Amino acid sequence: MQKEVDKSDSSKAINATSWSLGMKIYHTAIPCFLAFLITFSASVTVPATSALMIEFAVSRTVAILSETMYMLGLAFGPMIMAPLSEFIGRRWLYIATSSSIIAFAGGAGAARNLATYLVCRFLCGCLGSAGVAIGAGTILDVWGIGTKAGAMASLLFICGPFFGPSLGPLVGAYIMDEYHGDWRWTQWVVALIGAPIWILILFMKETSDSRVRATAKHSGPFSTVRLALSMLKAAVFRSMAMLTTEAIAFSLTLYTGYAYSVVFSYFASATYVYTLDYGFDSRSIGLSFISVLIGYLLACVTYLVIEKTLYARAARQAPNGHPAPEHRLYSAMAGSIFLPIGLFWYAWAAHPGGHWAVVVASGIPFGLGAFVLFLSSMIYLVESYGPDAAASAIAANGSFRYLLGAVFPLFTIQMYEKLGVHWPGSVFAFLSLGLLPIPWILFKFGHQLRKNSRFIASSQVEE
Repeated sequence: MQKEVDKSDSSKAINATSWSLGMKIYHTAIPCFLAFLITFSASVTVPATSALMIEFAVSRTVAILSETMYMLGLAFGPMIMAPLSEFIGRRWLYIATSSSIIAFAGGAGAARNLATYLVCRFLCGCLGSAGVAIGAGTILDVWGIGTKAGAMASLLFICGPFFGPSLGPLVGAYIMDEYHGDWRWTQWVVALIGAPIWILILFMKETSDSRVRATAKHSGPFSTVRLALSMLKAAVFRSMAMLTTEAIAFSLTLYTGYAYSVVFSYFASATYVYTLDYGFDSRSIGLSFISVLIGYLLACVTYLVIEKTLYARAARQAPNGHPAPEHRLYSAMAGSIFLPIGLFWYAWAAHPGGHWAVVVASGIPFGLGAFVLFLSSMIYLVESYGPDAAASAIAANGSFRYLLGAVFPLFTIQMYEKLGVHWPGSVFAFLSLGLLPIPWILFKFGHQLRKNSRFIASSQVEE
């Protein structure tokens, strides 16, 4: 039977790396669009918080559960979606996930009670999370490992989970203004954006030549279910094992998770700060987030410049042209400095009578630090652990990141109401100072940590 499976596999092998450039770009654009949409949907409801409070007669904390439930879906969904793609293929999972986004975003917009609304939000995040969970795998299928084009495609894909949440409040604010405070349009716009993406997905080809699916096709349904559960268990336990036993994976997951969650706290606090001290309306508050987007763009430039200078110099000096993975941390070290600068700036620049532009500008170093830290850390994880083990580390990183993003907004406004405008932001900034040494320590001692890791083969450890 195994010989028959192998023969079947070879005759139907998928080699997406041999596709035309146009096909590669097409199959890169779809996961990038989905990664943007699924994270855009997480924050587009932020300007609708007050309308939700009135509609369902609930407190602000309960209304913020809209973002929390969605982020919880994003945290837990990939644990199921990534192993599932090995059985039904990436194409069918993309079709299912885009259909779920449209269905449950539309359902949330049509909800007549809070329970229905929150359930739809959770399911939209959970079932739609495949766009984030398998997007990197699709890009790897199409471009292969270690290519410059693949690196640029990966950079575009990584931009989605950062640019999406930052544009969400801006678009949401204009929707609320245009439709006279009707929060339902913040959900329907997600479905409307998802519809053309769904059409594009219908014309996708399968990119993953999975031996698991070939094996399952020749097995009975019960064997397939057992294999699926076994893979799910292995994926979850491996991710948790790396998170709890690997200093590299744990420290970078903690740091990048914190930086990402502070982005959502920033969005939550902006409504309080800009309304209290500057009298901003929802559209003006949304526009203030453009500074964070500028920071993200500068982060991309910073990362590329550092790669072309410091990393390129290390590559020239390396005996085999491949420097130790720790040289990928130059950008993370820069980000660790910019992040607290932006947070302290935001915390203390706001005061009645001051100019709003001074506060808004704080989003530039904040966005730069958070995003370049994330970019650098992800590349370092991949080069340290290799593609297979790194997938588990990145999966754990994503789940932890979205869990923190779900929790932080719940207490952000309460902090500002009790401590005033300055000290809550200072608390976040001081915490970022405590995490600042992580990339610097890993740069110095990362080699030894990799040498002692049970997830890294000795041949992978650079001397």
